[in-house]
Amino acid sequence: MIKRLINGKISSITSAALILAIASLASKFLGLYRDRILAGTFGLGNELDIYFASFRVPDLIFNIVVLGAISAGFIPVFAKLVSQKKEKEAFKTANAVLNLVMVTLLFLCLLGIIFSPTIVSLLTPGFSPEKKDLTIELTRIMFLSPVFLLLSSITGGILQSYHRFFVYSLSPIMYNIGIIIGALYFAPIWGIHGLAWGVVLGSFFHFAVQVPIVKKLGFSYQFILDFKDSGARKIIKMMIPRTLTLITVQLNLIVITIIASTLQEGSLSAFNFANNLQSFPLGLFAISFAVASFPTLSALSENKKEFARNLTTTTKQILFFIIPVSVLLLILRAQIVRTIFGTGEIGWNETTMLLDAVAIFSISLFAQGVIPLFSRAFWALHDAKTPFLTSLFSVIVNVALAFYLSAQYGLIGLIGAFSISAIINALLLYYFINKKTNFICHNRIYKPLLKISGAALASGYLSYQTLYFVEPFLNTSTGVGIFLQGFIAGIVGLVLYCILSWILKIEEFIVFRNSIQKRLFKTKFETTEIITED
Repeated sequence: MIKRLINGKISSITSAALILAIASLASKFLGLYRDRILAGTFGLGNELDIYFASFRVPDLIFNIVVLGAISAGFIPVFAKLVSQKKEKEAFKTANAVLNLVMVTLLFLCLLGIIFSPTIVSLLTPGFSPEKKDLTIELTRIMFLSPVFLLLSSITGGILQSYHRFFVYSLSPIMYNIGIIIGALYFAPIWGIHGLAWGVVLGSFFHFAVQVPIVKKLGFSYQFILDFKDSGARKIIKMMIPRTLTLITVQLNLIVITIIASTLQEGSLSAFNFANNLQSFPLGLFAISFAVASFPTLSALSENKKEFARNLTTTTKQILFFIIPVSVLLLILRAQIVRTIFGTGEIGWNETTMLLDAVAIFSISLFAQGVIPLFSRAFWALHDAKTPFLTSLFSVIVNVALAFYLSAQYGLIGLIGAFSISAIINALLLYYFINKKTNFICHNRIYKPLLKISGAALASGYLSYQTLYFVEPFLNTSTGVGIFLQGFIAGIVGLVLYCILSWILKIEEFIVFRNSIQKRLFKTKFETTEIITED
C-alpha cells in the first residue's frame, strides 16, 4: 500500500487534492507547532521581528527568479512534452531551465549577501541599529535556502507533471521539520542564528525527499546551458509576466514589512503569525486543489469545453471548504489563538493583537482561496500577462490603503488593506477568466454558492452558541479547557455543515464523500490521463 502510494499515478483532481490536503494538514500542524515554539520562546518582540524581516530579501529573490519560471512556465511546457511521450526532450528542457535559473539565482544571492546592509536599512527603517545588524546577519545565512528551493522546485514540477503528488506533498512537511529542529536544537546553542540555520536545513529537506522518485522517473542532472532549447525558450517567455507578478507581490510584502517596522513592537511578528494561521486552511484546501488541477488544466488548454468544466468544478470545491472554515475561524479565533500561542512569553496584549489580526484576515479568506486556482488557469492557457495586471492593480490599492489605514488603525488597518486588495484581485481574475473561456455558467456557481454560504452561516451560529453552552462544564482558564471548548464547538459546527450539505444536495459534498469512500475502499489509483468526470 505504501509503495503504491509513493509510486502511484493520481490523475483525478479530487483524489490528488485529497492527498495534497492530508499532507498539507500534517505540514500545517507542524507549522503551528513551529510558531508555538517560536512565540513561546521569543514572544512577539524584537527577536522575532528580526527573524521574520530576515526572510524578506531571500524570499524576494527566490520568488522572482525561481517561481516565475517554475510556476507559470515549467509545468505547462514539461507536462505537455510528457503527455506527447517526448520524455527525452522534456528532461533536456528541465536541465536547461535548471542551469539557466541557477546561474541567475547564484549571482543575485551573491549580490544580496554583499549589499545586505543597504537592503536591510531600506527594508526596516523603524529598526534600531542593533536590530538592523542582527537582521543583516540572519539574512546572509538565509540566502543559502533559495538554492535548495530551486532544486526542489524543478523536482517538484517533474513530480506534478507525472501526477506523483504524494511525494511532492511531503516537501512542506520536511521543510517545517527542519525549522523545528532549528528552534529546538540550534537556537539553544546559537541563539536566533539557529533559527536561520533551521530554515536552511528545512529547505534542504524540502529538496532531498523528492530526489529518489524523480530519479526513478528517469531524470538525471546534466550541465546543459542551451538558450536555443525550444522548451526552455517557451518557459522563459512565459516567466517574464509571471516574474513581474511576483515582483509586485513581493513589493507588497516589503511595503507591509516597512510599515510594520514603524508600528507597535511585535506588529510584524503578529502579522506573520496571523498570516500563517489563516494560511492553514488556504494550504489545506485552496492550494491543494489549485496544484492538483494545474497539470490537468495545462493538458486541456486546447479543449475549452473540458477546461471550463474542470475549472468550474474545482472553483466550487474550493469554496465548499473555504467558506465554512472562514466562518469558524472568525468565531473560534479566541480558542484557536489561545491554544496555539497562549504559552511562554505571549501575554494578553499580544494575544489581543493576534485575535484582531486573525479576524480581519478571515474576511478575505474566500478571495485568497480562489486566486491560486484562477492564476493557474491563466498560466495553463499560456497567459501570464492577465494575472500580472490584476495583481499589479491590487497591490497598488493595497499600498495606498496600507499607508492610510495603518496610520489610523495600526496593525488592523494594515491587514484590512491586505484583505480588501485580495478581494479586488479575486474579483478581477474571476471576471477576466470568465471572459476568456466562458468557464462559468453563472447558475452553476451562484446557486451552489448560496447554499454553501447559508449552510456555513448556520453552522457558525451553532458553533457560537455551543461555545457558551459548554463553557460552564470546562475550566477555560487552562489550555486544555480552552482547546476542548473550541474543539467541541468546531466539531458541532462541522457536523451541522455536513448535514445541511446533504439535505441541500450540495454537489461538492457528494463528490468529496465519494472520493473519501474510493480512497478508503479502492486499492488502485486511477490511470486515466485526463479525467472527464470526477
